[in-house]
Amino acid sequence: MTQWNDPYIRSREEKARAAMAEELAARFAARAERHDREGSFPFENFADLREAGYLKITVPTLYGGDGLSLYDLVQLQERLAYGDGSTALAVGWHVGQVLHFRASGKWPEPLFSELCRSVVRDGTMINTFASEAASGSPSRGGRPETTAVREGEGWRITGRKTFSTLSPILDRFVVTAYVPEEDAVSEFLVERSDRVRIVETWDTLGMRATGSHDVVLDGAFAGADRRLTGKGEDDGGGWLLHIPACYIGIARAARDFALDFARTYRPNTLSEPISSLPSVRQTIGEMEIELRTARAVLYEAAERWDREAERRPSLRPELGLAKYVAVNNAIRIVDLAMRIVGGASLSRRSPLERYYRDVRAGLHNPPMDNVVVQTLADAALERRS
Repeated sequence: MTQWNDPYIRSREEKARAAMAEELAARFAARAERHDREGSFPFENFADLREAGYLKITVPTLYGGDGLSLYDLVQLQERLAYGDGSTALAVGWHVGQVLHFRASGKWPEPLFSELCRSVVRDGTMINTFASEAASGSPSRGGRPETTAVREGEGWRITGRKTFSTLSPILDRFVVTAYVPEEDAVSEFLVERSDRVRIVETWDTLGMRATGSHDVVLDGAFAGADRRLTGKGEDDGGGWLLHIPACYIGIARAARDFALDFARTYRPNTLSEPISSLPSVRQTIGEMEIELRTARAVLYEAAERWDREAERRPSLRPELGLAKYVAVNNAIRIVDLAMRIVGGASLSRRSPLERYYRDVRAGLHNPPMDNVVVQTLADAALERRS
């Protein structure tokens, strides 16, 4: 693992937390290739995360958590992804959503406090399962085919969710469902039971170890108090910055691999390593432009979200821009790294091959590129000179 010389570290506390994340990332990196090949879920990584207290970093201090900011979260997620993108992206959904619930007040207080105390005490994790094969990404506004039908003092929920990240390890999760009697869509907190089944469908090009299988609900019961009816405050979706942080971390790992290769590889046609070649130095400089630009945009967006709480809804274009720049720059960085290393980068023994596959997954995480572009266009057209 590299030693990070990071201008975005602002205090000794941040430096100490970053060192913790880097230590975890080093462990994850040693396991990443095996889990990628097998498409297996890295339970041991999540045991390490729980032991390190990582699962509670965004839980409010009131309930025993660390109450970290979005800026802090971005720092840590970037470092975890340096070791293993799948683990970072998967745990990012948990810590990100806890931050979202904290900032928005979306959950009823008794339910939120119960979740938070369970996270701190037991290492409980949470995610929301909204995607479905027929309706596509929930960010596109499709109505779920999963239904919730009233029964007694609760609801019977039936349907099938796709892209259910963390499904192998969760004992509770949120699902979106259509309520026919109200002609409305709502969210329900569901606990694992014999009415919930995981179908191991996750066999993908990249991010192979996120456990994003299908979850089938066959009349799973959610009590009346498990319906999440509160809208909460609009937080602008800042918590989704865990996604670009992850892809920047992967890109940084690819860049460092290429730098080490350039410093040490000397073909017998040269008297010095290839880092002395102008063409290679040009490519390294291009990687730096992409990386530094992406990090600058990401950390500025996170810092503004933390600082300008009252303006969070209006920050949505900047938050989307951070994701757009980070993911597309990350793809470019990995491509440039592979050009430096050459044909050896295609080997399954090279981590570059995994980085190449993993970064492409970012194109399919929200918000999608075309949504960001349209949001920015709308913001520009609405602006008065």
